[in-house]
Amino acid sequence: MTRTKESAVEPTEDREDEPRRAEEPSEPAEPGLRDDREEDAPAAEAEEPSEPAAEAEETPEPEAKAKPEKPSAAGEPEEKAKAAEKEPRGEAGEKAKAAEKGARGEAGTSRRVAMALAVIAALCAAWFGWSWYGAAHDESLHYSRTRDDVLRAGEQAVQNLNTLDYRSLNQGLKLWQDSSTNELYQQIVQGRPQFEQAVRKAQTITSAKVLDAAVTELDQHAGKASVIVALQITVTPPKGDPAIKKTRLMGQLTRTSTGWKLSALAQAPVGAAG
Repeated sequence: MTRTKESAVEPTEDREDEPRRAEEPSEPAEPGLRDDREEDAPAAEAEEPSEPAAEAEETPEPEAKAKPEKPSAAGEPEEKAKAAEKEPRGEAGEKAKAAEKGARGEAGTSRRVAMALAVIAALCAAWFGWSWYGAAHDESLHYSRTRDDVLRAGEQAVQNLNTLDYRSLNQGLKLWQDSSTNELYQQIVQGRPQFEQAVRKAQTITSAKVLDAAVTELDQHAGKASVIVALQITVTPPKGDPAIKKTRLMGQLTRTSTGWKLSALAQAPVGAAG
């Protein structure tokens, strides 16, 4: 840089000397040398303009170099500082956005998991509730069906044991045996000859009609039950009017391989539920 300035200054000094030389009175030249000077002058004048051109070419270089260097040197730290400020802000913003997205994603995942767990819990509760209800309902339904079977068997058995026609004693007594079990069955089998003789002699026809009935006790696990039956019994003699009476009988039933059968039958006490 120093050399360039010196070269730029030197030509200016030559320029200042040139006018002075021009102003100085020229000495009279000798006749033989005058022509030589005149010939050398145009050559010098022709050569002189090249120096300013060189100066024009050389002088802009330091100015062009010096001018951009100063602002660039002064602006670089500021730009770097701004860039350094922007970079952390950008990174912080990106990190914040990433953290926000992550938080949203975690929140969404947590919500989905919570909803899934709630649905599973509801399904489990519904399933266990339905299973419990189904088991209870099945047990209740089974009990109800058993109760109906006991009531039906008790009504029919009590009606059978109060129906007998002297014209078909064997068929009637067989029905008695088929409707009974245990002690009651044994009583019928043992007393059959006496029943046959008494009915043939009386020539009576006995029929029964169930007016009302109810199950008073049921133990389906033990296979025991009790019924009370209200009957209207009609006894028709060979001569005369039929005799009609109403009664209530208590029967004990036992479950067997062929269904519920009467194991005991007796007159219901007064005031018994029915």
